[in-house]
Amino acid sequence: MQIPAVGALTLVAVVDAGSMEAAAAALHVTTSAVSQRIRALEDAVGRVLLVRSKPLRPTEAAAPIVRFARQLALLEREAAAELDGTAERVSMPLAVNADSLATWFLAPLAALSARHPVVFDLHRDDQDFTARLLEDGTVLGAVTSRAEPVAGCRVRPLGVLRYEAVATPAFCAEWMPRGVTRTALEAAPVIDFDRRDDLQTQWLRASGADPDAPPRHRVPASHDFAAATALGLGWALLPRLQSQAMLDDGRLTLLGGAPVDVPLHWQQWNLRSALLDAVADAIVAEGRRVLA
Repeated sequence: MQIPAVGALTLVAVVDAGSMEAAAAALHVTTSAVSQRIRALEDAVGRVLLVRSKPLRPTEAAAPIVRFARQLALLEREAAAELDGTAERVSMPLAVNADSLATWFLAPLAALSARHPVVFDLHRDDQDFTARLLEDGTVLGAVTSRAEPVAGCRVRPLGVLRYEAVATPAFCAEWMPRGVTRTALEAAPVIDFDRRDDLQTQWLRASGADPDAPPRHRVPASHDFAAATALGLGWALLPRLQSQAMLDDGRLTLLGGAPVDVPLHWQQWNLRSALLDAVADAIVAEGRRVLA
C-alpha cells in the first residue's frame, strides 16, 4: 500500500485545525481541494480516517498515517534547511505532565528556541496518559511514566519526581491538633489535581486511612494546585521542586509518611532527526539534573 504524501499532510492539517475550512486556510488551498485530498487518501488506504463531527476527529485507523505525516513534515523541513540554508521554524509537538511543566521542563525548551528555528506545541496530560499522544501521532516526544517503549519509539529514563504530603501549619493546627492520625486524615480536606489523580489516595492507603472518607477539592492546574495548598484549602502531595521554597519559609510543613515516587521517562519517535534529537538531549539532561 502506498500512502499519498499530500493526502497524509492534508489529514494532519485537518486534525490540527479541526475543520476542512480551517485546514484549507492554513494550506492556502480551497476547501474543496482539502475534501478531495481526504477522499483520495481514504480511497487509497481503504479506511475512514475522519469522524465527521465538530471538530473533525481522526479515527483509530488514522493514527499511523498521522504519525507518518508528522515524521515526513519534520524530515522535509530539515532537508530543505540543509539544501538551501533556510531557517523556517519547525513546529515540535510534545507532551508533558503538569508538574514537570510547572517546575523544570520549560528551561531546556527556552534555551533550545534561542539556538534552533523551532516552536513548541505543548500538550499537557497526566504522566500515565501522555504515551497515548505518541501512539496516536499527536506528538513527537513525551514525558511519561511508561518505561516500555511505545511502538516505533525509543525511551530514556529521566529520574524520579518525588511527592511529599504537605499542608499549612494553620491547617494542621485546625485539622490535626493531635498529629497526623488515621482519624484526622479521614476528616481533613484533601486536594486532588483532577479525577484521575490518585497520588493522595495512594498516600492515604499507605498511611492506613480510608481514602474514600475525607472531603476532596479538585484544582486542575499545577501552580493553582500548589497555591491552593499554600492557602490552606486542604493538604496535598507536592513535588519537592515545587514545595521547597514554601517549606523553607514556613508556609508549608511536611505531614510525614512515605513519599510517593513517580519515575519519569522520555519517549520519542525513532527517526533520524537532528532537531528532535537536540530537543531530546536537552530535556533528558535537564531531567536527570533536577530529578531524584
